[in-house]
Amino acid sequence: MDYDRLVALRKQSAAWRLLKADNAALMLSFFNKVFVEQGARSIARAELVERLDDELFALNDRLGQGTFPKSAKAYLDDWSGQGIGWLRTYYPPDSDEPHYDATAAVEKAIAWVRSLEERSFVGTESRLNTIFDLLRQMTFGTETDPEARLAELTRRRHEIDQEIARVEAGEVVVLESAALRDRYQQVTSTAHGLLADFREVEANFRDLDRELRSKIAAWDGAKGELLDEVLGSRESIAESDQGRTFQAFYDFLLAPSRQDELKKLLAAVEAMEAIGEPDPRMRRMVRDWLEAAERTQMTVRQLSDQLRRFLDDQVRSEDRRVLQLVRGIEAQALALRDVPGVDLVAEIDAAAPAIVLPMERPLYAPVVKAAIDSTGIHAGDEEFTADALFEAVYVDPARLTAAVHRALGSRTQVSLAETLREYPLEQGLAELVAYFALPDDGFTTVFDDHRQEEITWIGEDDVQQIATVPVLTFARTSPGIAWASGPEEDR
Repeated sequence: MDYDRLVALRKQSAAWRLLKADNAALMLSFFNKVFVEQGARSIARAELVERLDDELFALNDRLGQGTFPKSAKAYLDDWSGQGIGWLRTYYPPDSDEPHYDATAAVEKAIAWVRSLEERSFVGTESRLNTIFDLLRQMTFGTETDPEARLAELTRRRHEIDQEIARVEAGEVVVLESAALRDRYQQVTSTAHGLLADFREVEANFRDLDRELRSKIAAWDGAKGELLDEVLGSRESIAESDQGRTFQAFYDFLLAPSRQDELKKLLAAVEAMEAIGEPDPRMRRMVRDWLEAAERTQMTVRQLSDQLRRFLDDQVRSEDRRVLQLVRGIEAQALALRDVPGVDLVAEIDAAAPAIVLPMERPLYAPVVKAAIDSTGIHAGDEEFTADALFEAVYVDPARLTAAVHRALGSRTQVSLAETLREYPLEQGLAELVAYFALPDDGFTTVFDDHRQEEITWIGEDDVQQIATVPVLTFARTSPGIAWASGPEEDR
């Protein structure tokens, strides 16, 4: 830690910038309350604005109006701005509202400020025991000589046997109150430090993910070479020191037996009178560990999802042009990312959709029928052919309905073919089509689309016409007067 390194760290460290900011006391107290004491890992923008607004109101009321003149939203925009590094803004899956999370720099700044406070009790024994235990684990864990390992295990067994003999003889040695407080202080400090480290581990995984995405965006070689690079980088995340230690901790914590043992031990320790008032954050520490570990795992899963989408051949073939444009934009953004003083701004047309309210639509306006005056008609002088007026065919549905009723007679149903045998078609195909749409309350038409029949009639120039139609049956719907048929009809 030389002079030049400290100068560079003072300029680049987000934690150092937070400590020397004008509103450092406001930020540290607010961040500590929300993200450390309450253990929030992700909080919606509206909720965080509301909490900060309450905090600002209380401070301005106590310290005087104008102490913190900006609105809560403005302060959050300043603290989460580009290059600040105090609050991380992101959109969770299936959500269109931005969420906030504290960065590792906030945890470091809060931990350093906490270390400045005077403590009424400073324990050293537990930390010395921890040092000895860690040194033994390191030495014994790297020993390859079987005889040396057996000697160490024999020594431990001898110590356990001696302790068993003392307990059987009634010599039970318990920890004193000072030793209990010392160890509890060490436990809480380590537990909170471990939870704070998760934010840094997650941030490091995001940096690895960002580097890999940058490599993909700027790649212009063969697909096979890219696949080797991608899989190698993905493997490096899991095989890195942080990746291996995090996975070991995650597997250890997910074991049900370990969780039960940890909960029982915490409950037993909190019930001891020697430690005084227990730390309320320890009661939810296991849950906070699991949530923080799951968020870190999610960061790695997002990388895998992104790689799967990128390597999809079908998507690449369908969106080749779009991908080329996006890659060009990403390459330019990467080139300008580290250039000081450059503000990347993207402009789009029609940022807001065109909204039309239902009440803006006009009411229904009925169509005005044109009045036709047929009085005073005079013959025209123009010569034209009027044959089309006299060639129009009009089929009287009343005549066809009467024919159906006569064919029904006293029967409950009759087919179209039977009706036409008694009353042949006089107007050809137009009359046949009219039979399929006869409106009457006395009978109903039943179609059988699975069967067909042929209808024949004599058309113009005595030419026989044939039409294939679905089988149609007329069925009586209510009893009525049977229509007369034959010659009696004329009487």
